Amino acid sequence: LAIKFGLNGVYIPSFNNKINYGKSYSLPKSFKIIGSAHNSKEIIIKQKQSCNEIFLSPIFKTSKSKKFLDISKFNLIALNSKIECIALGGINHQNYKKIKLLRSSGFATISWAKKNGLRKLRPFLRI
Repeated sequence: LAIKFGLNGVYIPSFNNKINYGKSYSLPKSFKIIGSAHNSKEIIIKQKQSCNEIFLSPIFKTSKSKKFLDISKFNLIALNSKIECIALGGINHQNYKKIKLLRSSGFATISWAKKNGLRKLRPFLRI
């Protein structure tokens, strides 16, 4: 559907385990497949789905989930993965300095950015 409408990418959530993405279609060079994962098993599935990048979450403790990766586990998963990992989940004013310790190609936060704006995020932005 994304190719049909001429979009430049598609997002595959962690619960989607179909493996035939990317290989059965002729994709444009600028087309990106981004997925999300919560553990090593899901990362292997995302590699088979030909994802270019993965949102790996939750990194820090959140109210929605009792399980979280933390810095060491995230770094181990990112190091063993062939895909670039983006940190997601639980990033707030108390732990945003820990982001520099992660082996990630970026990070994403929604609720904290809505609450504080870009003022506290500016040191991390590459402009």
